[in-house]
Amino acid sequence: MAFSSPSPLLSSTTPNPFSCKSTTSPMASLPPSPLKTFTKTLTIPKSFIGLRNYSFPTRASRTISARTRSSKTSLSVNASQLPLVGNPAPDFEAEAVFDQEFIKVKLSDYIGKKYVILFFYPLDFTFVCPTEITAFSDRYEEFQKLNTEILGVSIDSVFSHLAWVQTDRKSGGLGDLKYPLISDVTKSISKSYDVLIPQQGIALRGLFIIDKEGVIQHSTINNLAIGRSVDETMRTLQALQYVQENPDEVCPAGWKPGEKSMKPDPKKSKEYFAAI
Repeated sequence: MAFSSPSPLLSSTTPNPFSCKSTTSPMASLPPSPLKTFTKTLTIPKSFIGLRNYSFPTRASRTISARTRSSKTSLSVNASQLPLVGNPAPDFEAEAVFDQEFIKVKLSDYIGKKYVILFFYPLDFTFVCPTEITAFSDRYEEFQKLNTEILGVSIDSVFSHLAWVQTDRKSGGLGDLKYPLISDVTKSISKSYDVLIPQQGIALRGLFIIDKEGVIQHSTINNLAIGRSVDETMRTLQALQYVQENPDEVCPAGWKPGEKSMKPDPKKSKEYFAAI
């Protein structure tokens, strides 16, 4: 962070492949043709324009059984895992780059102290990623006023993070950032937040808002080619903080600070609808 002294929550420390399958072609039985010279061209993987071959695992199994002597039907649903929103955020401790130094970041250190914006991005030295990372850094002071820390995560090493931070923005780099970039080289963090693409070994653009109790209150996941909105993240954070401070109220669509909220009651909610 660009502060005179590092955050007490951050402590210093010293510090794809592609597979090719060969197949037997029907042309192999034909006489050999004269040798030709081929050139190889490196192209951007389709994953970076939002296309990827991925079969999503079944998230829930459902069993329906009918009783033969009764008109009633019993329905049981066995979910394979709990949803992240509304549950404690998976804790982690990992190396990160902050202020051009290697540090340790532990998520649970923020419990009881700060809200956390935790966002994942696919890879360093790519295209959409620096626009998001620098946009959050440029708005860091606004999040700080809301008692919120920002943490960025990718599967790159801290050495890659450091090199990217030391690259000028005009050259596709990040320049100095005001929050840490975490290294998830083991991919364990991405997997625990359910944003890892197993076949590619990189993370989708997942973003999570974690409250001061360590509970995930919001999540959004974009495909690789779609950048996220800092404005919408800020608005959602403000709405979350408002309803936590005013538990008898809820925030309608597009709510912003200063606008009318709503009472979650069949009668009292009519006050809101009558005013819009």
